Amino acid sequence: MSGIANILSAIKFAKYYELGETDVVMTVLTDSMELYSSRIKEYREQYGPFEEADAAEAFGRYLLGTTTDHLEELTYESRKRIHNLKYYTWVEQQGRTYDEIQAQWYDPNYWTDIQSQAAEIDTLISNFNDRVGLLK
Repeated sequence: MSGIANILSAIKFAKYYELGETDVVMTVLTDSMELYSSRIKEYREQYGPFEEADAAEAFGRYLLGTTTDHLEELTYESRKRIHNLKYYTWVEQQGRTYDEIQAQWYDPNYWTDIQSQAAEIDTLISNFNDRVGLLK
């Protein structure tokens, strides 16, 4: 679902800034299709097979038909307000600290330091996938 949201955001961004055929927008597809197999099964059980005509309709309606509604060009204050919405999920649900949320905003090395941990994070992901049998 987050990958779809990222694609729609990229389309809205391109339309909002009136980008053309020589402009490039890059986004991230955060999840693999393996995570959605249960959703595909649910969809097929409820609606039947998703055929070529269904794909054309969805493409036209949800991708070509995407507009810049619900899009806001953010000021510093509005970006900070959105950033602070993390408190509940990061601190209360995930046990992170408020200092870490502050570091994400104020420490210029916070995100690049995370990137330097990519190999270690990949190993943790692989170990998790092996334990739960996700890729078997």
